[in-house]
Amino acid sequence: MRSLNLPYNPRIDQLRWLAATIVFLYHFYVEYCGAGGAAFDSVWAGIITEGHTGVGLFFTLSGFLFMQIALAHGQLEYRDFVRNRTLRIVPLFFTIFLLATSIGRDKFQGQDIFYLLATNLGSSPTSVSVVTGAAWCISLEFLFYLVFPFLSRFAIEQGPRYLLKLLVLMMFFKLVSYNENEHSTIMYFSTFVGRFDQFIIGMLAAMLYQQRQVLLRRLSLWLAPLALMLACANSALQAHLAPFNVQPKSIFWISWSMQESLVWACMIVAWVSFPRLLPAWLECMLCHGGKISFSFYLLHMAVIHFMFRAVGPLHISGQPLFDTLLFGVMLYAATWALGTLSYHVVEEPFLNMRRRYGAARNA
Repeated sequence: MRSLNLPYNPRIDQLRWLAATIVFLYHFYVEYCGAGGAAFDSVWAGIITEGHTGVGLFFTLSGFLFMQIALAHGQLEYRDFVRNRTLRIVPLFFTIFLLATSIGRDKFQGQDIFYLLATNLGSSPTSVSVVTGAAWCISLEFLFYLVFPFLSRFAIEQGPRYLLKLLVLMMFFKLVSYNENEHSTIMYFSTFVGRFDQFIIGMLAAMLYQQRQVLLRRLSLWLAPLALMLACANSALQAHLAPFNVQPKSIFWISWSMQESLVWACMIVAWVSFPRLLPAWLECMLCHGGKISFSFYLLHMAVIHFMFRAVGPLHISGQPLFDTLLFGVMLYAATWALGTLSYHVVEEPFLNMRRRYGAARNA
């Protein structure tokens, strides 16, 4: 998706595609196991079994992208920044929220409308059904957008040390929260305490990239595969020590979000610095995947859950692995097509209403 406020970098869209695809594989795996499929035994499948890590990539990438914009423009025009973010997120997010309240109409209460601001907390209508469950992180992301113009201004004025101080404060919040919540794993996974540091680390990565672009480009040919290997190893470590939805409390989760985000920050700066073009067809496909990634992300669980209930795991060839892969490809293609439709119908008309912001808008 092209920004009006920064030269287009296809690597950003490709990373969006990667994040959405990892989350898709994770939820496909969860549904597959729920339908009686065999779970992976090896922790080295952690990039799939702990594929919620794709959300961490989304948060880190957001901080990186918007800090790049802030560094290019200087002080941002707050009103126009929030207007653009609203046009980007709210139309599709509100559509999914309406779907959620329709599904749960029999239990809906008037005050539930306020969950638009906090889909990550309590008994949000979007979290009642698997179909709309992916929306939990959107209101949290929008909260980060609301404070970003201030954070970027302070970071530009004071340098990276301002953001490092924020990370120290966030670590304190993590430590004191651990024993105060019986289900601290979910708390770290889905709240400000567990996710704000990922946005900040993304901002720091953008400042590092600005200062070391030449060096990063020179090293990117080996940094990019190394960073991807590191991301896989980190997911394997989590699968071994503290898998999600298994342990309601684990000390590992205190440092988990920072650890996860640092790995993805390495991946981001390495891939954004990567100078070589991929084959033209692959560049086009991955960039399209990034463009529709918001729709793909919010709709993928509906496709997966519906198809598993309607069709169930395929039994065509008699080879379970082949049938599972075939079913996964079919659901991925269906989600891709639906995401493309949603992008053009719901997202794109509002995206065309965005404005430039920052100092460069009058240049």
